[in-house]
Amino acid sequence: MAVRIRLQRMGRKKRPFYQIVVADSRSPRDGRFIDNLGSYNPMTKPATIEIDRDRAYDWVSKGAQPTDTVRAILRFKGVYYRKHLMRGVAKGSMTIEEATEKFQAWVDAKESKTAARVQKTADEKEAFRLAVSGVAKAKPVPVVEEPVAEVEAEEEVTEAVAEETPAEETSEAPAE
Repeated sequence: MAVRIRLQRMGRKKRPFYQIVVADSRSPRDGRFIDNLGSYNPMTKPATIEIDRDRAYDWVSKGAQPTDTVRAILRFKGVYYRKHLMRGVAKGSMTIEEATEKFQAWVDAKESKTAARVQKTADEKEAFRLAVSGVAKAKPVPVVEEPVAEVEAEEEVTEAVAEETPAEETSEAPAE
């Protein structure tokens, strides 16, 4: 019996939602399945993936063959990274504690990146809602006083020059 890990389509028309299931390869796409591993919703941004990593790892280690899409999902969620680490444990290159520690560090880093992407999307949605909320933006008031201030400054400079000129003539006149 060939066992496959594949997607089972659910949801309404043009709004797909998938269950990640383990099924016999001869059973229909939405038919009988052996085990339900999680769900995948491609309609959200970023796509929502909920999967039981331990059960998925068990099925992959038993030889269940995932479809291409499910393989990408398992790689994204770290099931294949865990398989890689466990292969290193079997060869003796590391202990199971080291492998578990590396895997947990990888999962934490991946979850923080995903959480940051979810937060960024929420911020973008909020900014869009504010932009289209109907609240009028404050229009900048044109400043008219700047050209007037420059003209007054020029007048002050000419007055200062005019005052200096007669003072110099008076100082030179008694010298003659």
